[in-house]
Amino acid sequence: MKFPFRNKYLLAPMEEVNDVAFRLLCKKAGAGLTYTGMINPLTQQKIHLDDKPALQLFCTNTKGIKEFVKKYDKKVCLWDFNLGCPAKTARKHGFGVFLHHDMKTIEKILKTIRESTKKLVTIKIRKSRYALKITKLAEKYCDAICIHPRTQKQGYSGESDLKFAEKIKKQAKIPVIYSGNVTEKNADLLLKKFDYVMIGRKAIGNPEIFAKLTNKKIMFDFKDYLKLAGKYDFPFRQIKFQAMNFTKRKRGARKLRLKISRVKNLKELMSCL
Repeated sequence: MKFPFRNKYLLAPMEEVNDVAFRLLCKKAGAGLTYTGMINPLTQQKIHLDDKPALQLFCTNTKGIKEFVKKYDKKVCLWDFNLGCPAKTARKHGFGVFLHHDMKTIEKILKTIRESTKKLVTIKIRKSRYALKITKLAEKYCDAICIHPRTQKQGYSGESDLKFAEKIKKQAKIPVIYSGNVTEKNADLLLKKFDYVMIGRKAIGNPEIFAKLTNKKIMFDFKDYLKLAGKYDFPFRQIKFQAMNFTKRKRGARKLRLKISRVKNLKELMSCL
């Protein structure tokens, strides 16, 4: 089965950040594939999939998966099962990295996803003592595995354990996507060790990082995001959140972000910018 990636630089799944407007900018800049944030199969929220992304599922059982996949299968390019989230919410509900120990449940979920679609299936995991077991299990149902070699305790801080990721790559019989502190400076070096790389935090407010990696001459600013946000009728809180992200690289960013934090509507935000 052929991978639908245009290149090997993928936008990592990020909660809140990866709304459809941001994903579309990343895709236009050159991202080989965009991932959604985490979506529960039982969600009632409206889901925008105009970029035909990889849709990332988080769940602790198989409830609603078949129906959800059937509903959105034509609008996505692949399905991803998230076993990497280290957040407090994940701990509270037992999903993400907190499900690593439960092989029976993981297999039931993967089997259900696999039986529900002919599209590609991937899985995202973290460094844990169960990671190698999950890798072997994933080979039965998945087309690729993504490894973020930090522990749950580390979250997104500290050094990524590259040697651990290499161990996963050495043992895996399916392609391995690497995630964790990937930048425009080290992406190509990492691609000598792994099949694909995911770019997360370095892309926040900076979709043109993909243009740099793919040698495209394109630049974006917050106005480009705002046009798309208007098309999809985003709530102001999401627009304000992304405004904070897009201004990180500007001169006087700290003062500007402080001003943005105080605005209460779009008119005040535009005046501030």
